[in-house]
Amino acid sequence: MRQSLGLTEKQREKRRNSMTALWILSVSALMCQMSITASLHWRKALFPSAFRVKRGTAALLNPTFQKSAEDASLLFEVLWSGGYMDAVNGTLHISDQELASMRKLEVLEVLCEDVLPRSLSEIQRLSAQLELRRGSLRMDDFERTVLTMVFTAQQLPHTSPGHQRELWANTLLRLYKAIRGDLRPAED
Repeated sequence: MRQSLGLTEKQREKRRNSMTALWILSVSALMCQMSITASLHWRKALFPSAFRVKRGTAALLNPTFQKSAEDASLLFEVLWSGGYMDAVNGTLHISDQELASMRKLEVLEVLCEDVLPRSLSEIQRLSAQLELRRGSLRMDDFERTVLTMVFTAQQLPHTSPGHQRELWANTLLRLYKAIRGDLRPAED
């Protein structure tokens, strides 16, 4: 008996399974792309300049300084020794020459010069976005927020008393609240 030109039941089942697998794969790829796009959107929203580093090396795209406890200790040592960020061009100034010559501080310099917001309006935008944010910050965003808070605290004594100083102080307080809220355990 000769089969008709149509597909057999077994072939139809195989084709249906193949189409189902292809559909699941397509939907999964779409969901993955949407997830990546959404996460990049939120990352760019907090520190957009992290993806536009001017140094020209791909290794410094979205730089992060603290990768270990030693890096955190080094950052503390830099700040404790009187390191500060220049408000005009964001240059990191370290008075201890031995500390300043460390190659490991190159990423910190890139963060200060190219990534962190330096104007009051940029820092206010960041603090407003942090207040609207839900969930914990990623490590790189947390690090940059702390460094922005340090920069804001360093700028406060250099502003003239009055409205401008009050704006800087309120912005510092908002950044502090965002960091404190991120460090608190989630309430059930």
